[in-house]
Amino acid sequence: MIKFVVYALIIYLFIGFALYFNQRRLTFKRSKKPLNPEYYNLKDVSEVFIDISDEMRLLNWLSKPEKNKPTIIFFHGNSFDIGERAYKIKFYIEEGYGLLLHAYRGFSGNKGNPTEKSIYSDAKFVVDWVKKNIQINENNIILYGESLGTAVAIELGQCKKFKAIILEAPFTSISKLAQKMYPIYPVKYLIWDKFDNISKINNLISPLLVLHGKNDEIVPFSMGKKIYEEYKNKKDYVFIDEATHNNLYDYGIANKVIEFINKH
Repeated sequence: MIKFVVYALIIYLFIGFALYFNQRRLTFKRSKKPLNPEYYNLKDVSEVFIDISDEMRLLNWLSKPEKNKPTIIFFHGNSFDIGERAYKIKFYIEEGYGLLLHAYRGFSGNKGNPTEKSIYSDAKFVVDWVKKNIQINENNIILYGESLGTAVAIELGQCKKFKAIILEAPFTSISKLAQKMYPIYPVKYLIWDKFDNISKINNLISPLLVLHGKNDEIVPFSMGKKIYEEYKNKKDYVFIDEATHNNLYDYGIANKVIEFINKH
């Protein structure tokens, strides 16, 4: 019996150490550079490299807005390259909105090591770049966050009046999400990048749209619902009964997003 307990403890500690020291590989699943936008049938979309610093240059895809149309800044999730989001952004480009699809450091062939702090800092720089180069202000910008990107949109949206903020499959915090995945470990004391959305949600002052599939197998629907319910300002939601984490667009939510944007 004692031998069994010792073996179990060794296995527990071994797996725990492996998870602890590899947590950023799990949180940030780096990706190679996508093909050119034309390959994905995106018209009038160009590659734009934004110089964050002398050492850091990040890939973005940009489609400029038609006259008097807003611009969406899209922050993607923790997997795949930005080409995997082409089927989403095409709806908004066809609507005439401007769109900048931002690739984090370490993703889509970009150099660098992503962390919560660096992703936030880079994204703030990108928003400022959009304001300067497209010559628009915050009340004509929409922040769109997908999964991990919802944390970026929430961080940037605090105390600033954007045209709207859209959250696709938002989570309450990475520590709570990880705790559900690894319930036998004291995750909240071990995690480096907390992405604590729920503590910041009421620092937003922009109209909010929450999108979530009720069958989401990665971010529990209860988390998206909690984000929606906690928010005290102008808001709406689209919850799809059959949808999972990655197939919301199969259920026509782009039309709902466009309706929401046009209302605000």
